[in-house]
Amino acid sequence: MIKAFNNLLAESLVNGGKDAGAEDRIAMAIAGDDAEAKKVIAALVHEAGYDAVDSGTLSASWRQQPGTPAYCTELNAAELKQALADGVKEDAPILRDKAIAELSARSPFPSHPDVVNYNRALFTKNPKAL
Repeated sequence: MIKAFNNLLAESLVNGGKDAGAEDRIAMAIAGDDAEAKKVIAALVHEAGYDAVDSGTLSASWRQQPGTPAYCTELNAAELKQALADGVKEDAPILRDKAIAELSARSPFPSHPDVVNYNRALFTKNPKAL
């Protein structure tokens, strides 16, 4: 089992893919315990237009969940690696619940860029926080 395609919003997945080497190419986290399976998924991620970043084992995949610096922030590979390292497991559920409550309370519902910017702003170390 490999965990991938979950740290990006649907809009990012549909419209965010870029050619390899593009300056603004978004990275996607891939977690799993099978190195060969991760290679297969990394190739699919690359083909879809994203850079694959190995985020470790399935037990460490909380690092790409809601409430973490890697979740729905549209980072490049170097930034995503740092975001994965910066995650704090105990903070993730608190920040996840805060994000759900605050974003759900907005009217009209926030746009895709608004959601990405909100998630970036949750983490002071995010290089793309506004």
